Amino acid sequence: MEYVHPIRDIEKIEEVKSILRKHGTRDLLLFTMGINTALRISDLLKLKVSDVKNKTHLEVKEQKTGKLKRFLIKGNLQSLLDDYIKYKSDNDYLFPSRNGHNKPLSRVMAYNIINCACHKAGINEHIGTHTLRKTFSYHHYQTYKDVAILQNLLNHSSPTITLRYIGITQDNIEESLLNFEL
Repeated sequence: MEYVHPIRDIEKIEEVKSILRKHGTRDLLLFTMGINTALRISDLLKLKVSDVKNKTHLEVKEQKTGKLKRFLIKGNLQSLLDDYIKYKSDNDYLFPSRNGHNKPLSRVMAYNIINCACHKAGINEHIGTHTLRKTFSYHHYQTYKDVAILQNLLNHSSPTITLRYIGITQDNIEESLLNFEL
C-alpha cells in the first residue's frame, strides 16, 4: 500500500468540492463525509440512508477496530445529506454503485473518483481514499493542537502514531522551535 497525504490547503479542498459537485451529489457527499468524519472508506461505503436519515449523529461500528464511533452531523454536511437522501429509500446505500442494483460503490471506484478530482484540482501528492481521513486529521490537529482528542477520534494507540499519521515532520518541529526561546 502506498503512503497517501492529507490535502493541507483549504482552497484545494474547496476546488475538489467544486469539481465533484459537477459529477453529482453522491461524489461530493462521499468526499465531504470523508473529510468531516474521519471514517475509513470501508465504513463510509457500507452506510445506508437509514444510518443518517433524521439523525443528528452518525454512529458506526468500525470495520477495522470493531469500536463504535459517533460523529456529529452538522452544517453543510447536514444540508448536503438532507437534499441527497430526500427521495431515497431507507435501505438504499448512501453511495450506490451505478453498475449494480442496490450495491455500494466499490473501493476502486471511490479511489478513482477522489484521485481524479484531486488531480484536476492540481494536487500532485499521493492521493487515495485514505486521504479523506488524513485530511480530517490534519486540519483537526491544526485547528485544536490537541493530539489526545485526535488520537481518541482515530482510535490510535499512542500520540506518536497520531502525529506521524498526520504528517507532523521534523521540518514542522524545527519550525515550531524557531521562535521559541526561554
